[in-house]
Amino acid sequence: MCNLYASTDPSLYDSQTRSIRLQGAVTSVRLENEFWSILEEIAAGEGYGVPQFINQLYGEVLLRRGEVHNLASLLRVVCTVHLTHGRQSAQALDFIGMGRRAPASRAARVAEA
Repeated sequence: MCNLYASTDPSLYDSQTRSIRLQGAVTSVRLENEFWSILEEIAAGEGYGVPQFINQLYGEVLLRRGEVHNLASLLRVVCTVHLTHGRQSAQALDFIGMGRRAPASRAARVAEA
């Protein structure tokens, strides 16, 4: 019945703690390895490293909600939203109701500077 799930490689659900700088303060986030892999995929698609992506996401949530109650849970939900949407580009999504707009092109960012 649950062979697909029961045979999951344990390395995917082993946890890893990483230090992340959020708004200038260092914090630790503990997630399962599979979530870190998905975050790497999302971050790369947005042109960020994982720490930069998490910091950007954190800042956007602060602007919209005023606080982030549980960062690890937020990151897990972001991963599931990403998977639910068939790994489409986050630029095309209204990212979990956050009203993200597509990042400016590199040329546009250079022109603004």
